[in-house]
Amino acid sequence: MPHRVRHDFPPLPITHYLLPIIHYLRTHPPSAPCLVTRLFEWLYSFVILGVVLRHPKRETRQDVCFLALYFVHTFPVNTFGRINSQEMLIHQRTLGKEISLQGTGLHTGQDCMITFKPAPVDYGYRFVRTDIENCPEIPAVIDNVVDVCRGTTIEFEGNKIYTTEHVLAALYGLQIDNCRIEIDGPEPPVMDGSSIHFAEALFSAGLVEQEEPKNYLVIDETIEYHDSEKNVDIVALPLDNFRATVMVDYKNPALGSQHSGLFDLETEFLKDFAPCRTFCFLSEVEALANIGIIKGGDLDNAIVIVDKKLSEDELKTLADKIGVDSSQLALGKNGILNNRELRFKNEPARHKLLDLIGDIALLGMPIKAQVLAARPGHASNVEFVKQLKKYADRNKLARKFQHEKKSGVIFDINAIQKILPHRYPFLLIDKIVEFKLDEKIVSIKNVTANEQFFQGHFPGNPIMPGVLIVEAMAQTGGIMMLNGNDNINDMQVYFMGIDKARFRKPVIPGDTLVIEAVMKSRRRSVCQFDAKAYVRGDLVCEASLMATVVEQK
Repeated sequence: MPHRVRHDFPPLPITHYLLPIIHYLRTHPPSAPCLVTRLFEWLYSFVILGVVLRHPKRETRQDVCFLALYFVHTFPVNTFGRINSQEMLIHQRTLGKEISLQGTGLHTGQDCMITFKPAPVDYGYRFVRTDIENCPEIPAVIDNVVDVCRGTTIEFEGNKIYTTEHVLAALYGLQIDNCRIEIDGPEPPVMDGSSIHFAEALFSAGLVEQEEPKNYLVIDETIEYHDSEKNVDIVALPLDNFRATVMVDYKNPALGSQHSGLFDLETEFLKDFAPCRTFCFLSEVEALANIGIIKGGDLDNAIVIVDKKLSEDELKTLADKIGVDSSQLALGKNGILNNRELRFKNEPARHKLLDLIGDIALLGMPIKAQVLAARPGHASNVEFVKQLKKYADRNKLARKFQHEKKSGVIFDINAIQKILPHRYPFLLIDKIVEFKLDEKIVSIKNVTANEQFFQGHFPGNPIMPGVLIVEAMAQTGGIMMLNGNDNINDMQVYFMGIDKARFRKPVIPGDTLVIEAVMKSRRRSVCQFDAKAYVRGDLVCEASLMATVVEQK
């Protein structure tokens, strides 16, 4: 069964739904060796389209675009065994030599030189501010993101780098894992508003394979981000390689609804996505200038989409604010300021995909997944990557403690005994079946007649003591409080408080407790979480618990 995508897309015309399939047919023409396979793919895609369009629920019809993309791009691989053109690299990459570029930052307007240098294995991407004493490093990781206004800004120990996405997209798109990025200012040069200058420079420096293997994050379950206010959805689905599909819909005649898909980094990124320039709407330009950004923006490094009419006086005022001669500005007839030609018909959608790749690079590792994004932006991209980071941290813990992979199990009893110091008869959970780091955890406790406490607790009518149910909830929450970077063998969880404990129904031999704990707050080492225990879907116990993680003495 396909993974479900959240259904919050607005109503769109049927022609809009057909676009992804039409795009697929145009870019994947049938050839003799695989004609039957292609026919099956096309037929199946249109069957899915027809079924979903007739679905009684409107929200299901609304996300048919993403369902169609999901089936078209993944179903044939899993079912018909089509050989993909993309083969993910095995070993890490760095540069063959250093290379430099010079230009002006888009938002700060400061001139700077950026130099890309080879780096050792597992170095990742690190910016180095050579204009500051001691040349501090700013690791390009998601935890260092501090601002997402018209670009992604990172900061480490008080040192910032603005607008990182185009540089990082070039590195990630060329599948470079390790690079030292020296820069003598707070922001990389904007160049032409795309990643092509960075990508071409990096490519010309040579790509060198290193001895260590890449540390891929393999997505094996659906990961979703949803923003109902901005109507944004980003989903990662399991796939053996990397693909990304973006849809934008700005309801503007010059832009309209656009889709774009990247299916092979090795062959498509450099020529089809790196050249795509940043864009904004004419109505935004004055506001951006007023708040002191786009100081380095000009008519050569951005596409300005005309979304409103301006008088001659208004056009002159705008020209003064952005520092250009008013005679150089014309509203144009093609919907683009100064009648500039797009490099691709769907260049804005492709640039959104480029930005998405640049923000995904902040994860610190390449991923194997199919990423579907509706109306993404830097804020949503960053939140989505934070979810990927939590998933990666959880997997890191699972690999450390759960050596044997079992279906539907995150940690079995053997892994739990490596995490918690408790032992029989006070180890009161049997397995962990769901775990979102710092968010939620679900455990299972099988209650049997052999439990030691039944011998003396209402022996004629055995009932599990309520305090032991609370203890099982506490142990479940204790595992959730683990941090992927902590050495938990040197740490212990001590409980500080129990509040609002309620016992709703008795638990007897033969019952299976399903315990769900949800993190409510975390301040340094002190956490508060709500826990609930269920038997056959009925709530039997609930409590609010507080605990702290301390180092063993």
